[in-house]
Amino acid sequence: MRWVSDATRDRAALWRAVVGRRLSELRSTFTLRRRRRFEQALVRPRSAWDKPARAFLVMFVAVDALGTLLLMTPAASTRAEGLTFVEAFFTATTSLAVCGLSVISIGGDLTTFGHVVVLALIQVGGIGIMTLASLLGVAVVQRFSLRMTLNVQAENRALAVGDVGGIVPRVVKVCLVMEALVFLIITPRMWLGHGIPLGDAAYSGLFHSISAFNNAGLSLYDESMSRFSGDAIVLMPIAAAVILGGIGFPILIEMRHHWRTPEHWSLHSKLTIITSGLLFGVTAVLIILMEWNNPDTLGGLHWWARITDGIFHGVMPRSGGFNATDTGAMNDSTLLLTIMMMFVGNGSAGTAGGIKVATLAVLFLVVWSDVRAHDRVHVFDRRLAPDVIRQSLSLTFLSMTVVAVTTVFFLHTTPFTFMETLFEVVSAVGVVGLSMGITPDLAPWAQSLIAVLMMAGRMGPITFVTALAFRERKRRYDFAEARPMIG
Repeated sequence: MRWVSDATRDRAALWRAVVGRRLSELRSTFTLRRRRRFEQALVRPRSAWDKPARAFLVMFVAVDALGTLLLMTPAASTRAEGLTFVEAFFTATTSLAVCGLSVISIGGDLTTFGHVVVLALIQVGGIGIMTLASLLGVAVVQRFSLRMTLNVQAENRALAVGDVGGIVPRVVKVCLVMEALVFLIITPRMWLGHGIPLGDAAYSGLFHSISAFNNAGLSLYDESMSRFSGDAIVLMPIAAAVILGGIGFPILIEMRHHWRTPEHWSLHSKLTIITSGLLFGVTAVLIILMEWNNPDTLGGLHWWARITDGIFHGVMPRSGGFNATDTGAMNDSTLLLTIMMMFVGNGSAGTAGGIKVATLAVLFLVVWSDVRAHDRVHVFDRRLAPDVIRQSLSLTFLSMTVVAVTTVFFLHTTPFTFMETLFEVVSAVGVVGLSMGITPDLAPWAQSLIAVLMMAGRMGPITFVTALAFRERKRRYDFAEARPMIG
């Protein structure tokens, strides 16, 4: 009986061990599957690629509608009849999109309450766009595997994965500090150097410092910054604010920690800073040379004032929107150069518009590699990912298509010349704000279309590139390769 009992106990123990092991495997499998389903739902939910774009669109339209309603109130306008719907809608849109085109006199047609509404929209547009671009960048990173996430984090030291909660305070802090510095520099100069009363100088300094850093280009003066032509103490801080606000929040954060060690900069920072510096320098020099003897722009100024205004105008097409001389009186060569720079814009995840300088740098590197017969694109000991090249080509092509189609449409429906029409359309799509003076003369329907272009120029690049990143799928099959004739 003892032998039977021992055998029975052994069999029972063996059975319990087998069953326990099997249950443990089932629990592990179930836990692993449940964890994978949870991670997939968290990292890449169904149709998640279009949710950031949809949320941005809804938020933009809601704030724009609120701003339009506020600007239509009698308290916002100095006119007895107030602003029309199109005027209020255009002003709210150009403020929120931080563009700078205007169909009214900001300083003459709006009251202090109207100015507060405009400044609030500018600040929301600038801070909101920077924050959203950074947040969407983190969202794109989180959809990759852990190894890829760590690689991207190591490459782009500006944003740490999981640091989303600290992004908004940093952006707000950067904006307020930069705006305060510009305010403290230009306000005393406006007061002591140009005879503006202290209260008015402080009001003007506050308005223009906010407008400059957010690349809005809106001014209290109908002639923009022309009254300060040649004054480097006023113009150069505004130009610096435009550069810093447009270069991109991630780069500002990275430069704060690594500005003395360029070898530690991320590839994005290297491409953006180098390309921006080259474009700024080349544009400023060419504008000074091409307008040096133009009596309607720089020709009638002292030599140092010509250089100051030339540098200022070399910066403004990069989404700044201010002008110190009459843009409409510039030579056609200068206008074409300005159009090209407006189309490019400035840095990513900043307040500037355009296709962005990093996109231009990628396109140049693709062409340069192709010319040298390289099958891959390498720069700064890094290889560009194929999806980055694809996104750059798609964004540039779509932006060019929008500009071309809209320009043809306006040429057919408005009495303005090709240069005037192209300049205004590119300024709207690139959310720059420079104008040849035809926007106030457009019909209300055309002004509304320009406002839609400003919205598209502000929202389009961010939402489009993010949508491409989230929609990336691998095909389960492929077709035979074919080579059509190129060129």
